[in-house]
Amino acid sequence: MTSTAGAARYKVFVLNLVLAARIGVHPHEKVRPPRLRVSVELDMAGDPPHHDELAEAVDYERVVADIRQLAVARHINLVETFADAVARLCLTDARVVGVCVTVEKLDVYPDAESVGITLERRRAD
Repeated sequence: MTSTAGAARYKVFVLNLVLAARIGVHPHEKVRPPRLRVSVELDMAGDPPHHDELAEAVDYERVVADIRQLAVARHINLVETFADAVARLCLTDARVVGVCVTVEKLDVYPDAESVGITLERRRAD
């Protein structure tokens, strides 16, 4: 009997992380950091962990901590720059072959839930 299963792929994600960030081009955003909603989806190479050990997995707690640190580390003008920095952080783990980052600014317009961008990056071969 031959196996029809192909190479495994799986995703790790963090959805709708809400935080205040040092971001924006307007003076009021530099005084009072606006709220962002950040979601990331990591495309993983290979099989999920086989031995039920955290050391074999991408730790989403570390991903969240890195995003939170980036949000307060320095002032960033554009959500595009923030999303790119998040994507690059995620791709530092060799097991991550691609990432999709969505960054939304909340509370910008009273008649819109959010404004923002989605950015995708793939590891260069």
